[in-house]
Amino acid sequence: MSRHHVCRTDIPNRWRRFLSLRHLAAIFLILTLIGLPNPVQAQEADAEVLVAEGIFAYDAKRYDEAISLFLRAVALNPRHGRAFYYLALCHLAKGQAEQAVAPLTALHTLRPSDLGVTYQLGTTHFAVRQYDKAAPLLEDVFRREPDRENLGFYVGFLRYRQKDYDRAAAALSVNVSSDPDLRQLASFYRGLALGVLGLSDQAQAELASAQRVQPSSPVTGASVRVQEALAATKRGPETQRLRLQVAVGGYYDDNVAVNPRKSNDPVAEALRSRTTQSPGLVTSARGDYAWYRDGPVESTVTYSYYQTVNTNSGVGSFNIQDHLAGLAGVYRGTIGTMPYEVGGQYSYDYMFLDFTGFLSRHSLTLPVTLVPPAATLPVLGRMENLTTILYRYQRKEFYAEPGNNDIRFGPESRDAFNNMIGFLHAFRFRQDKYIVRVGYQHDTDAARGSSFAYSGHRLQLGGQTTLPWYDLNVRLDYEVHWRDYNHAQVIFLDDSGQLSPRRDTEQDVFFQIAKALPRNLTLALQYQGVLNGSNIPVYNYNKNVFTTLLTWTY
Repeated sequence: MSRHHVCRTDIPNRWRRFLSLRHLAAIFLILTLIGLPNPVQAQEADAEVLVAEGIFAYDAKRYDEAISLFLRAVALNPRHGRAFYYLALCHLAKGQAEQAVAPLTALHTLRPSDLGVTYQLGTTHFAVRQYDKAAPLLEDVFRREPDRENLGFYVGFLRYRQKDYDRAAAALSVNVSSDPDLRQLASFYRGLALGVLGLSDQAQAELASAQRVQPSSPVTGASVRVQEALAATKRGPETQRLRLQVAVGGYYDDNVAVNPRKSNDPVAEALRSRTTQSPGLVTSARGDYAWYRDGPVESTVTYSYYQTVNTNSGVGSFNIQDHLAGLAGVYRGTIGTMPYEVGGQYSYDYMFLDFTGFLSRHSLTLPVTLVPPAATLPVLGRMENLTTILYRYQRKEFYAEPGNNDIRFGPESRDAFNNMIGFLHAFRFRQDKYIVRVGYQHDTDAARGSSFAYSGHRLQLGGQTTLPWYDLNVRLDYEVHWRDYNHAQVIFLDDSGQLSPRRDTEQDVFFQIAKALPRNLTLALQYQGVLNGSNIPVYNYNKNVFTTLLTWTY
């Protein structure tokens, strides 16, 4: 009885010890599991590390490395907002706005109420010309925060494209921007909108404050033609190492601002309200020095200066100043009995509009000149020939371009690489008393902005002679330049109200009559006419410039 009693009392104790061990094991297991991260937490932690590394790479401008890190981060954590944001910034920094759309769209889905994200996505759609997608996003931000930087311009521009001119002017009028180029651009489009609405006085005031913003770029064309004519002027004997030239004169320009011709296009009509006629003063100086001569080889350094001053203050922002420096070399020889000259020239010029940097050009020119055998023609007599084959590479950089610093305005950037190849043949009679010129050029402008990239063909005709009266020298040149632009316009509409590729035909006439005077002086009267026809009405314009120049040469 006593033994049985002992057994009954021992069993519950053993069970208690066994249960206590199980409890300890369970507690240990729970603590162990709590101390170890689960797979989701591990992935999120790894993504955070990758984002931190990516931000360091982004700050160091190692964008490709940063993109790789952010892509790995969003693969681990598809809801990591910072990874999407910086991934988009990397693509924007590389000029890849199209690639920035997807991460910003994902971020906007995660944070639909974040105005900063909405604004960034809207401006990125704007940059890639997805205006229908940009408009509702930017309008939403504008309703709640109209004074956000540059937002008034974006919204105003989009309304302007939709021909909602009243609301466009309202948005542009409240634009806030620290960028002077964008402030000027906003004034320009507000002036156009007001002009369309018939508020000509207010439009004129806005356009006057934005004179340097142009729908077309040939404001400097007349000056370039004068400089070319001066460079072609004979400047002393070939044996003379130093040659100098100084010119002063006056002119009258009937379309300084390049206003379009009358049309039914409301934008072109708004531009026509700008002040554009002005007399003016012109000065020019040029020096050439043959610093190296050795047999058939010669090298020359050149510097020239050119300045125009419009006396009408309404177009004073179009005063031009240009500085050019160049280095040229030639080699002269003969092939059998045919003389030839092979040359090369590099030049750099920097142009100001109203003493503010406007344009710089690096130009590399490679001419080959041949003197083919002479021929005798009936009635005309002996005809000598001169043929020049020319290749020119030119890099143009415009400084007053919003698209240079903001990818959203990239399509309107005129920065370009221009390649031109052509020939010019001169028929010479009676020891150059009569000269007839015929030429052709093909050029391509690989512009940074899609609106200005083109392929062109130029036909050149010209001649000069010395009249029997008073030894007057007369020169007449005619050029026609056909330009087919590669892409549809993004701002200005064509004749039918559509955004289509631009097609231009530009005709240029240059006429000069000159009289040699004592003391190495020459008095010249010049006329330049430009007639540009285009399927885009704002690019249809006429321009006439009358110039008088007195030139001294040494």
